[in-house]
This record gives sequence, C-alpha cells and structure tokens, in this order.
Amino acid sequence: MTVADIKKNVEQKMQSSIESFKNNLAKIRTGRAHTGLLDHVQVDYYGSMVPISQVANVNLIDGRTIGVQPWEKKMVAAVEKAIRESDLGLNPATQGDLIRVPMPMLTEERRRELTKLVKSEGESAKVAVRNLRRDANEQLKKLVKDKEASEDDERRGSEDVQKLTDKFVAEIDKLVQQKDAEIMTV
Repeated sequence: MTVADIKKNVEQKMQSSIESFKNNLAKIRTGRAHTGLLDHVQVDYYGSMVPISQVANVNLIDGRTIGVQPWEKKMVAAVEKAIRESDLGLNPATQGDLIRVPMPMLTEERRRELTKLVKSEGESAKVAVRNLRRDANEQLKKLVKDKEASEDDERRGSEDVQKLTDKFVAEIDKLVQQKDAEIMTV
C-alpha cells in the first residue's frame, strides 16, 4: 500500500460517512412531508419484514400529506399499523385502499429537540471522519516504520489527510446548518 492508496481509501470512507449522515438527516422529520420519511419503516409481509416501498406506492398528496397505496388489499392494515408503530410519531388514516399520512405541525419545543438531534448526528459524523483520519495517519506511520515510504511522504500524506478531514467536517457543518434552518422554518 502506498501513500496515494491510503489517501484515496480514506477519502472514499469519509465520503461514505457523509452519505450515511445525509441518510440519517433525511429520517429526521421536518414540518413538510417527503416520501423518504417512510423509507426505514418495515412492514410484516407474509412473515418477513420488508420496507414499505416494496409493498406499496408511496407518494405526496400535498405538501403536508403522504399517500401510501398498498398493492394488495389485505396489506392496508399491516402498512397502517407499521406506520403508526414507527418512531416517527405519525397517525395514518385509511380511506378505502389509500392510507393518508398527515404531517402534524411541529411545536417550538419539538423543533428545538430536533435541532439538538441534528447536532448530535453531526457530531457523530465528525467523530467518524476524525477516526478515519487517525487510522490513515497510523497507516502512514506504519509505512515509514516498514521503510516503504519516507518521513517527508508521511508528513505530506498526513497534511493531505488533514485537508480532507477539514473539508468533510466543513461539509457536515454545512449540512447541519441547512437541516436546522429547514426544521426551524414554520
């Protein structure tokens, strides 16, 4: 493994940490409806747990309501139950074979709780990125110890890894600010 391999590897891992963070942010509810909110809700489909998107069409009816239309008539009750029992605090209502999921208005207190949650998710993502930096720096030191790279290469490599870390931490901060603004707008 070379210094370039280590840098490329750590950049890919940091990018995947950012993607994971974005997915976690998408699950945090704002006042507006979006179909991604139900992505992690699992439904009991003939004994196996599957995502809602595999048993129903999920679409937006309007800005504050998600529509879920199961493909099988007998799945309506199971899908409604799964949404109700999820940790999202939603109260679906069935009309025939269409399940309407209205987004309740967020109170000021709940908005503040959500911004704290977003900040904590951001901190977790930053910790993941910093751990990747530490691992990369250890790999660089090992290359020098094994005489596969010079100390100058190690120093340049760790400077590059630090620049990558700074870039990804700044991106995390930006995403946290955007999500906070989205949550706090009434």
